[in-house]
Amino acid sequence: MTRLLLDTHYVIYLAGDQDRLSRAEEAVLDQVDQRLLVSAVSIWEIRLKWHARNRLGQRKGPISPEMALSILKSRTDRFQLVPLRVEQPTCPPLDPPLPHADPFDEMLLIQAEAEGAVLLSRDRKLVGHRLVMSV
Repeated sequence: MTRLLLDTHYVIYLAGDQDRLSRAEEAVLDQVDQRLLVSAVSIWEIRLKWHARNRLGQRKGPISPEMALSILKSRTDRFQLVPLRVEQPTCPPLDPPLPHADPFDEMLLIQAEAEGAVLLSRDRKLVGHRLVMSV
């Protein structure tokens, strides 16, 4: 099976809310015979959401970056943390480009390509992109 880089929402689910996974998603993740890739980009996105508040004062993120990292690091048999390297942002433009301007999506896709992986994502805006696998 192709190497999988997890979109941030999957990192959140696997680190703290596995009930959010569908049976089809669980089946795909169970079939992976190598470690799932988790980008430093996702940890930064989790951090930003954790520290952001909605208008009612509640956190936008369901899990702290420290908790996510702790869980991921405790399962090195299952997850591989992938740093964002300085060369990656200077790669050729994303092909095809994204129709929306989410910098996290763009960084994750560039990183997936650099790692020889595809991004596992539920994001409807990404469906159909050559570097995205949806379940």
